[in-house]
Amino acid sequence: MKKRALISVSDKRGVVDFARALVELDFEIISSSGTARVLKENGIPVIEVSEITGFPEIMGGRVKTLHPKIHGGLLAVRDNPEYMQQLKQQGITPIDVVAINLYPFEETVKKGADLDEIIENIDIGGPAMVRASAKNHKFVTIIVDPDDYDFVIDELRRNGETSLETRRKLALKAFRHTAFYDSVISAVLNEKFGIDEKFPYELSLPFRKRSTLRYGENPHQEGAIYVSPVEYSGLSVAESEVLHGKEMSYNNYLDVEAAVNLVREFDETACVIVKHNNPCGVAVRETQEEAYREALARDPKSAFGGIVAFNRPVNLETAKALTEIFLEVVIAPDFDVDAFGFLTEKKKNLRLVRVKNMDKNPEGLDYRRVSGGILVQDRDLRLYEEWKVVTEREPSPEEVEDLLFAWKVVKHVKSNSVVIARGKATVGIGPGQTSRVDSLETAVKKAKEFGFATEGAVIASEAFFPFRDSVDEAAKHGIKAIIQPGGSIRDPEVIQAANEHGIAMVFTGMRHFKH
Repeated sequence: MKKRALISVSDKRGVVDFARALVELDFEIISSSGTARVLKENGIPVIEVSEITGFPEIMGGRVKTLHPKIHGGLLAVRDNPEYMQQLKQQGITPIDVVAINLYPFEETVKKGADLDEIIENIDIGGPAMVRASAKNHKFVTIIVDPDDYDFVIDELRRNGETSLETRRKLALKAFRHTAFYDSVISAVLNEKFGIDEKFPYELSLPFRKRSTLRYGENPHQEGAIYVSPVEYSGLSVAESEVLHGKEMSYNNYLDVEAAVNLVREFDETACVIVKHNNPCGVAVRETQEEAYREALARDPKSAFGGIVAFNRPVNLETAKALTEIFLEVVIAPDFDVDAFGFLTEKKKNLRLVRVKNMDKNPEGLDYRRVSGGILVQDRDLRLYEEWKVVTEREPSPEEVEDLLFAWKVVKHVKSNSVVIARGKATVGIGPGQTSRVDSLETAVKKAKEFGFATEGAVIASEAFFPFRDSVDEAAKHGIKAIIQPGGSIRDPEVIQAANEHGIAMVFTGMRHFKH
């Protein structure tokens, strides 16, 4: 008795050659609808599913393979005499090889189809056959990826059958495939149905591997990057285009994410320089080159080997400035032709990364891994709840601009954090300290190290001041205005300290911890 293969694919890549090779190996081919037509047009003998089942396709093809004569052939345990006797009684022939890929649901969504068409492209029979074949992998070879056709054919030619190890690998891939498919459907319909279920009881997240990375955070750790097909479409760092330079690393992606999130805060022409997930220099200026040079000047030592992000296409003048020190990555919504040519000629290894829609900050959720689970929260996209001057002195218009600038920056600095700013540029940044006074002292130290006076500058703190000590310390360095969330039980004495020193203070009513 000839062996049987069932082929039903939406992605027709390589299917004709695959089926022809199976026929040469003395397989009968079962198929349906479009796949059967393509195979017949290429001279490959095909048995239609309806010939096997004795039942026509109905409901526009919605029901065709959901039949005992198909699933019996897939699920029969070949070394179970009772099962095999039942197959014989029912006139069912076992199916040995199955090649299926599913209705193009994801592609249908991406082309902007309406809800009815999207739902019509939810595959039912395909996943059922894939899962049945994968469950019975002891006897059935299931293929869901056209890239595996040649591998399977080679093994069949060498051995007459696939190995159990191969069938297990393909079965695992098949289960992952259907799980991914269902998770995409769940995510899309959650949005399309308008059901406000942000934190469902059961959560499945679809991700597809973009590439294996050279290593993870450190060389002894393996790493890869995965892309969500449903989140932040067209806006994400995971989808960014590496136009030139060395392969991106795990840490590069983390730093690019940090830089992009910060530079998206600004409508004006801005430059952000990031090192190890923290900004080390940020500036807003009339021209891009000025913004870059000002950001670089704030901490050129940390900027060496850093990540630079712009919210405007990189022009030639900026490109020339970028070649003056060693940088790892430059990110922008695009690169002017002459700027791109100059950079690629001068800096062979410099990674040039294009992130689209840099003027948009995508909504969604953040996921953080903890042992045995994940933490899920809203992305931190809001800036402040209120703008409340709590001191006797009001900040001047210039101070208001600098306070708003500093507040945007400190939101993206690891806690505890303090940012000193003046003239829409950072003067000193104090990231990731265990006390707020230490963060302030670090920021002051950075300012002095690179020759920037703190007199007349402003301070932003991402969380409230628990004591007046930070205000007293700020006054020693000539700080004229402070922005912070407020909310401490000692707010009155903190405000009193600011009044004693003639410092204007603004409460935002919104904390921006970053861990």
